[in-house]
Amino acid sequence: MQDLTSPVAFRKPLFLRTELDRMLTSSMCFSCMLVFIRVIHTGRPIFIFMIWNLFLAYIPYALSTWLTARYGPHRDDSTSPLSDQRRGSRPALTFRAWTRRLRKRRLLIVLSLVWLLFIPNAFYMLTDLYHLNDGSRHSRVPEWFDLALILSFAFNGLLLGVLSVRQMERLFLPNPTTIGSWIFLYPIMVLNALGVYTGRYLRYNSWDIISDPWQLLRDMISMVIHPLRNHPVWSMVLCFSILLMLIYRLLQRGSKALA
Repeated sequence: MQDLTSPVAFRKPLFLRTELDRMLTSSMCFSCMLVFIRVIHTGRPIFIFMIWNLFLAYIPYALSTWLTARYGPHRDDSTSPLSDQRRGSRPALTFRAWTRRLRKRRLLIVLSLVWLLFIPNAFYMLTDLYHLNDGSRHSRVPEWFDLALILSFAFNGLLLGVLSVRQMERLFLPNPTTIGSWIFLYPIMVLNALGVYTGRYLRYNSWDIISDPWQLLRDMISMVIHPLRNHPVWSMVLCFSILLMLIYRLLQRGSKALA
């Protein structure tokens, strides 16, 4: 696999740096092509929004890829914010080097929080399968075409989400134990499931935490302090979080079996 940190890799666009990125780009282009074919054939831009959803799903993958290249386990130099954790020692630092490392850690934390806000967008695309039965059908478009179109977007979103979570797991847990991995992953999957619910049913977007934070906070607090009243919410969150965790683990193990 091509090294993301090599000078040659960094001169290429993010979506063309590695063989995996090129395959992902080809798959996403195929999905977008199906939408354009449908628009041309029907004259109705019904599924154009799925291209935007795919873009939102790509943002966390782009963030995790950049963070991996900048702070990943391959970074053994003293400027890496996680280098102390890996070496198990704390070398003597000048004040300037210490402040520089602190700034880098702050950037890592901030970008990781941004990643947490956007990562549910990737798994949210699984719910686009609802559009197979919501009145979006057109008499001039075969049912199999819409199935292939929506499945391709859902698959790309799922793959981007799984790869992005895997990159963050490797970034923060270079040498994970089984228990440590579950402690790290399952809360993320719960947040993903909660994000899918708020996006699909409450119609919030990732940027609403900035544009409409108080209403979002009120809804979140209401769901937490009234769990019985909101049992459909937590039933979905529980079901989806377990499903996403199983998908993640199966794809992780399956990739090793197919290698």
